[in-house]
Amino acid sequence: MHSPDTDATRPPSMLRQIFLTVLVRPFVQVVTGMDVIGREHLPTDGPAIVCANHNSHMDAFMLLSLFPARLLHKVRPVAAADYFLANPALSWVSLNLIGISPISRTVARGADVLAPARAALARGEIILVFPEGTRSKDGEMGPLKAGVARLAEAFPEVPVIPVWIEGAGRVLPKGAHTPVPMNCTALVGEAVAWPGDRPRFMAALRARLDGLAAEAPPQHWAA
Repeated sequence: MHSPDTDATRPPSMLRQIFLTVLVRPFVQVVTGMDVIGREHLPTDGPAIVCANHNSHMDAFMLLSLFPARLLHKVRPVAAADYFLANPALSWVSLNLIGISPISRTVARGADVLAPARAALARGEIILVFPEGTRSKDGEMGPLKAGVARLAEAFPEVPVIPVWIEGAGRVLPKGAHTPVPMNCTALVGEAVAWPGDRPRFMAALRARLDGLAAEAPPQHWAA
Protein backbone atom coordinates (compact mmCIF):
# COMPACT_ATOMS: atom_id res chain seq x y z
CA MET A 1 0.00 0.00 0.00
CA HIS A 2 1.22 3.50 -0.77
CA SER A 3 2.25 5.74 2.07
CA PRO A 4 -0.57 8.30 2.43
CA ASP A 5 1.69 11.17 3.40
CA THR A 6 4.31 11.38 0.67
CA ASP A 7 4.82 13.51 -2.41
CA ALA A 8 3.98 10.43 -4.47
CA THR A 9 0.33 11.00 -3.61
CA ARG A 10 0.31 14.34 -5.44
CA PRO A 11 -1.27 13.87 -8.88
CA PRO A 12 0.24 15.17 -12.14
CA SER A 13 -1.82 18.35 -12.39
CA MET A 14 -2.23 18.46 -16.18
CA LEU A 15 -3.33 14.83 -16.50
CA ARG A 16 -5.70 15.22 -13.57
CA GLN A 17 -7.14 18.49 -14.89
CA ILE A 18 -7.87 16.90 -18.26
CA PHE A 19 -9.55 13.91 -16.60
CA LEU A 20 -11.71 16.08 -14.35
CA THR A 21 -12.69 18.72 -16.90
CA VAL A 22 -13.01 16.64 -20.06
CA LEU A 23 -14.46 13.44 -18.60
CA VAL A 24 -15.74 13.86 -15.05
CA ARG A 25 -17.44 17.24 -15.33
CA PRO A 26 -19.52 16.34 -18.45
CA PHE A 27 -20.35 12.93 -16.94
CA VAL A 28 -21.62 14.53 -13.74
CA GLN A 29 -23.70 17.03 -15.68
CA VAL A 30 -25.26 14.36 -17.91
CA VAL A 31 -26.01 11.89 -15.10
CA THR A 32 -27.04 14.34 -12.37
CA GLY A 33 -27.89 17.61 -14.17
CA MET A 34 -26.43 19.13 -11.01
CA ASP A 35 -27.97 22.40 -9.90
CA VAL A 36 -25.90 24.50 -7.50
CA ILE A 37 -27.40 26.76 -4.85
CA GLY A 38 -25.07 29.07 -2.93
CA ARG A 39 -22.09 28.77 -5.26
CA GLU A 40 -20.86 32.14 -3.97
CA HIS A 41 -19.94 30.45 -0.68
CA LEU A 42 -17.39 28.13 -2.29
CA PRO A 43 -13.74 28.92 -1.53
CA THR A 44 -11.92 30.75 -4.29
CA ASP A 45 -8.52 29.60 -3.03
CA GLY A 46 -6.99 27.37 -0.39
CA PRO A 47 -6.57 26.36 2.24
CA ALA A 48 -10.17 25.42 2.92
CA ILE A 49 -12.21 22.50 4.24
CA VAL A 50 -15.39 21.51 2.39
CA CYS A 51 -17.67 19.17 4.40
CA ALA A 52 -20.51 17.26 2.76
CA ASN A 53 -22.99 14.51 3.51
CA HIS A 54 -22.11 11.15 1.96
CA ASN A 55 -24.54 8.85 0.17
CA SER A 56 -22.68 7.78 -2.96
CA HIS A 57 -19.36 7.55 -4.77
CA MET A 58 -20.86 10.26 -7.00
CA ASP A 59 -20.47 12.73 -4.13
CA ALA A 60 -16.74 13.32 -4.62
CA PHE A 61 -17.14 13.79 -8.37
CA MET A 62 -19.98 16.24 -7.82
CA LEU A 63 -17.90 18.25 -5.35
CA LEU A 64 -14.91 18.29 -7.70
CA SER A 65 -17.20 19.55 -10.47
CA LEU A 66 -18.12 22.59 -8.37
CA PHE A 67 -14.66 24.11 -8.79
CA PRO A 68 -13.23 25.94 -11.79
CA ALA A 69 -10.43 24.28 -13.74
CA ARG A 70 -7.85 26.74 -12.39
CA LEU A 71 -8.39 25.44 -8.85
CA LEU A 72 -8.58 21.70 -9.47
CA HIS A 73 -4.89 21.14 -8.80
CA LYS A 74 -5.56 22.29 -5.23
CA VAL A 75 -8.73 20.27 -4.54
CA ARG A 76 -8.23 16.89 -2.87
CA PRO A 77 -10.95 14.52 -1.62
CA VAL A 78 -10.05 12.86 1.68
CA ALA A 79 -10.67 9.13 1.18
CA ALA A 80 -10.10 5.79 2.91
CA ALA A 81 -6.74 4.30 1.96
CA ASP A 82 -7.89 0.73 2.61
CA TYR A 83 -10.59 1.10 -0.08
CA PHE A 84 -9.08 3.41 -2.69
CA LEU A 85 -5.56 1.97 -2.53
CA ALA A 86 -6.75 -1.64 -2.41
CA ASN A 87 -5.11 -2.68 -5.69
CA PRO A 88 -2.58 -1.12 -8.10
CA ALA A 89 -5.07 -0.05 -10.77
CA LEU A 90 -7.53 1.58 -8.36
CA SER A 91 -4.65 3.13 -6.45
CA TRP A 92 -3.23 4.74 -9.61
CA VAL A 93 -6.60 6.19 -10.61
CA SER A 94 -7.35 7.39 -7.09
CA LEU A 95 -3.99 9.12 -6.62
CA ASN A 96 -3.22 10.35 -10.12
CA LEU A 97 -6.64 11.17 -11.58
CA ILE A 98 -9.04 11.75 -8.69
CA GLY A 99 -6.22 13.13 -6.54
CA ILE A 100 -7.33 11.77 -3.19
CA SER A 101 -5.63 12.51 0.10
CA PRO A 102 -5.67 8.96 1.52
CA ILE A 103 -6.13 8.35 5.21
CA SER A 104 -5.86 5.00 6.95
CA ARG A 105 -8.76 3.70 9.02
CA THR A 106 -6.48 1.19 10.75
CA VAL A 107 -3.44 2.84 12.32
CA ALA A 108 -1.22 2.12 15.27
CA ARG A 109 -2.19 3.67 18.59
CA GLY A 110 -0.87 7.21 18.82
CA ALA A 111 -0.52 7.65 15.06
CA ASP A 112 -2.09 10.73 13.49
CA VAL A 113 -4.65 9.40 11.02
CA LEU A 114 -5.31 12.97 9.83
CA ALA A 115 -1.66 13.69 8.96
CA PRO A 116 -2.26 13.65 5.15
CA ALA A 117 -5.20 16.07 5.49
CA ARG A 118 -3.16 18.34 7.76
CA ALA A 119 -0.33 18.29 5.22
CA ALA A 120 -2.73 19.21 2.40
CA LEU A 121 -4.07 22.18 4.37
CA ALA A 122 -0.53 23.26 5.23
CA ARG A 123 0.23 23.26 1.48
CA GLY A 124 -2.72 25.61 0.92
CA GLU A 125 -5.01 23.01 -0.64
CA ILE A 126 -8.79 22.58 -0.48
CA ILE A 127 -9.78 19.27 1.08
CA LEU A 128 -13.14 17.59 0.60
CA VAL A 129 -14.28 15.79 3.74
CA PHE A 130 -17.22 13.48 4.41
CA PRO A 131 -17.47 13.65 8.21
CA GLU A 132 -19.91 10.73 8.46
CA GLY A 133 -16.94 8.53 7.55
CA THR A 134 -18.95 6.20 5.32
CA ARG A 135 -21.79 6.29 2.83
CA SER A 136 -25.35 6.30 4.12
CA LYS A 137 -27.64 3.50 2.95
CA ASP A 138 -30.93 5.33 3.50
CA GLY A 139 -30.10 8.92 2.54
CA GLU A 140 -30.24 10.10 6.14
CA MET A 141 -27.13 11.77 7.52
CA GLY A 142 -25.49 9.69 10.21
CA PRO A 143 -23.45 10.85 13.20
CA LEU A 144 -20.52 13.11 12.33
CA LYS A 145 -17.06 11.97 13.33
CA ALA A 146 -14.86 14.45 15.18
CA GLY A 147 -11.93 14.34 12.77
CA VAL A 148 -13.13 17.47 10.99
CA ALA A 149 -13.23 19.29 14.35
CA ARG A 150 -9.61 18.30 14.96
CA LEU A 151 -8.66 19.77 11.60
CA ALA A 152 -10.62 22.95 12.28
CA GLU A 153 -8.97 23.27 15.67
CA ALA A 154 -5.50 22.85 14.13
CA PHE A 155 -6.30 25.43 11.41
CA PRO A 156 -8.78 27.81 13.10
CA GLU A 157 -8.46 30.47 10.38
CA VAL A 158 -9.29 28.04 7.58
CA PRO A 159 -12.92 28.29 6.41
CA VAL A 160 -15.09 25.19 6.81
CA ILE A 161 -17.77 25.22 4.11
CA PRO A 162 -20.79 22.89 4.48
CA VAL A 163 -22.33 21.33 1.35
CA TRP A 164 -25.50 19.27 1.20
CA ILE A 165 -25.72 16.94 -1.80
CA GLU A 166 -29.29 15.97 -2.60
CA GLY A 167 -30.07 13.01 -4.85
CA ALA A 168 -26.68 11.31 -5.37
CA GLY A 169 -27.75 8.36 -3.25
CA ARG A 170 -30.47 7.60 -5.79
CA VAL A 171 -28.16 8.07 -8.78
CA LEU A 172 -25.60 5.59 -7.45
CA PRO A 173 -26.59 4.12 -4.06
CA LYS A 174 -24.17 2.19 -1.90
CA GLY A 175 -23.66 -1.25 -3.41
CA ALA A 176 -24.75 -0.23 -6.93
CA HIS A 177 -22.39 -0.18 -9.91
CA THR A 178 -24.43 1.53 -12.62
CA PRO A 179 -25.65 5.12 -12.19
CA VAL A 180 -29.28 5.99 -12.88
CA PRO A 181 -29.80 9.55 -14.23
CA MET A 182 -31.60 11.83 -11.80
CA ASN A 183 -31.40 15.55 -11.27
CA CYS A 184 -29.39 16.41 -8.16
CA THR A 185 -28.66 19.58 -6.22
CA ALA A 186 -25.61 20.78 -4.33
CA LEU A 187 -26.45 23.36 -1.67
CA VAL A 188 -23.44 25.32 -0.41
CA GLY A 189 -23.72 27.10 2.93
CA GLU A 190 -21.83 29.87 4.64
CA ALA A 191 -18.57 28.90 6.32
CA VAL A 192 -18.69 27.59 9.88
CA ALA A 193 -16.28 29.57 12.06
CA TRP A 194 -14.16 27.85 14.69
CA PRO A 195 -15.93 28.70 17.98
CA GLY A 196 -13.11 27.68 20.30
CA ASP A 197 -13.98 24.09 21.18
CA ARG A 198 -14.86 20.88 19.37
CA PRO A 199 -18.38 20.22 20.74
CA ARG A 200 -19.67 23.65 19.72
CA PHE A 201 -18.03 23.33 16.32
CA MET A 202 -19.62 19.93 15.68
CA ALA A 203 -23.01 21.21 16.79
CA ALA A 204 -22.72 24.22 14.48
CA LEU A 205 -21.62 22.09 11.52
CA ARG A 206 -24.45 19.61 12.08
CA ALA A 207 -26.99 22.43 12.34
CA ARG A 208 -25.71 24.04 9.14
CA LEU A 209 -25.89 20.75 7.20
CA ASP A 210 -29.37 19.99 8.56
CA GLY A 211 -30.46 23.48 7.53
CA LEU A 212 -29.18 22.99 3.99
CA ALA A 213 -30.94 19.61 3.81
CA ALA A 214 -34.22 21.28 4.78
CA GLU A 215 -33.79 23.75 1.91
CA ALA A 216 -33.14 21.09 -0.74
CA PRO A 217 -35.70 21.09 -3.57
CA PRO A 218 -37.55 17.89 -4.55
CA GLN A 219 -35.58 15.71 -6.94
CA HIS A 220 -36.91 14.29 -10.21
CA TRP A 221 -35.79 11.83 -12.82
CA ALA A 222 -33.59 13.32 -15.52
CA ALA A 223 -35.24 13.64 -18.91
